[in-house]
Amino acid sequence: MADRDVSMMTRIEVTKKYAKAYATAPKKQKGAILDTVVGVTGWNRDHARQQLRRRANQPPGRAAATVTVLDRRKTKPRRYSYDALMVLRRIWAVSGGLCGKYLAASMAEWIEAMERHGALVEGQDRYCPVVRAELLAMSAATIDRYLAPTRAKDPVHGKSATKPGSLLRTSVTIRKAGDEVEDEPGFFEVDTVAHCGPTLKGEFARSVNFTDVHNGWVFTRAIRNNARVHILATLQTGFDTIPYLVSDLDFDNGSEFINHDVVNWAADKDIFFTRGRPYKKNDQATIESKNGHLVRRYGFYYRYDAPAELVLLNRLWPLVNDRLNYLTPTKKPAGWATDAVGRRKRLYDTPKTPYRRLLASGILSDTQQAELRAHHDSLDPVAIATEIDRIQQQLIRLAAEKTRELEREVQAVTAHPNPSGIKLHRRQAS
Repeated sequence: MADRDVSMMTRIEVTKKYAKAYATAPKKQKGAILDTVVGVTGWNRDHARQQLRRRANQPPGRAAATVTVLDRRKTKPRRYSYDALMVLRRIWAVSGGLCGKYLAASMAEWIEAMERHGALVEGQDRYCPVVRAELLAMSAATIDRYLAPTRAKDPVHGKSATKPGSLLRTSVTIRKAGDEVEDEPGFFEVDTVAHCGPTLKGEFARSVNFTDVHNGWVFTRAIRNNARVHILATLQTGFDTIPYLVSDLDFDNGSEFINHDVVNWAADKDIFFTRGRPYKKNDQATIESKNGHLVRRYGFYYRYDAPAELVLLNRLWPLVNDRLNYLTPTKKPAGWATDAVGRRKRLYDTPKTPYRRLLASGILSDTQQAELRAHHDSLDPVAIATEIDRIQQQLIRLAAEKTRELEREVQAVTAHPNPSGIKLHRRQAS
């Protein structure tokens, strides 16, 4: 096997040495020469053969030896035009930064919505029928490759604020990871996400997040704190706002949920009430995923403890919910299979938006379906993206510096007085 540290200049010299011999050698000898070149350079046989032929056909007297070794990925003509790449970047930004798999599955829906609201107009800003056809033909891998330079990461991290509630814990049914749920929409996992920044001290806002296990429908609302009056008000708002019947609610072991007030409210609404096991996040894998994909991705990890920040969060979440429910596809587990070596692997269905899954479930009346379609058609993805970005910028201006200051204070308190870790005698320490 070739050494991975072989330089490009060494590979070029090897190619120069064997090029003429390879061009005139018989078939069996060509195979031996090719084996030698592959063994030294680490190239695959096709690439080594191509480089030997290029060197043999190179005109004499050429000074730059490096031009013979070409990267076929760079010399291969682009399949999709530069105009398609520019429009793809616009659609990706409007979608909220979807990955290639989800963007490819929902490309037609994003294009139709942007056309409907005048964001994509034929003959303007590089958009035309040819570009539209190119966008619809792009694979998920191609989209990811084209968008790789524009992706960004969020380095901020947060804390968990779940405190177990002992009240009524033994009387609430436990639902484990892998337990079957109803085969229709209405089963929601619910959790709170703390906007505490680097410390849990003091009062700070929290977001209550609902996620339907069956179709991925989400509802989110920010509250001042975990007081039961706020929790109950949010549960009632979610029950009234979600456009179909909420039949089951599954919570973690937080004391904000495991109490008489919430249990009695669920009983009055004829909602089946369950909880997960302590310290078993897989029992609520769906909502734990949405906590990151929804709350942290759009609301960041800053500390929000002022009334103005709470107002902004409650203006942000309806926009994010509309984008995720009506325009953003999700995939759901569809079964199990085995790979070529017999290992078990998960199978997933074709990505669809929660809106499409809800329509296909058959639980809605004709009136409800018409209302949902009207709301879907009224959504302007560009306006939603613009408003989300504007609210996020306001949140950053209000909370970023405050959060960084708290981080510095926490680090100063937790810093070790002797960073070197060397044990000092009392006389030396003084």
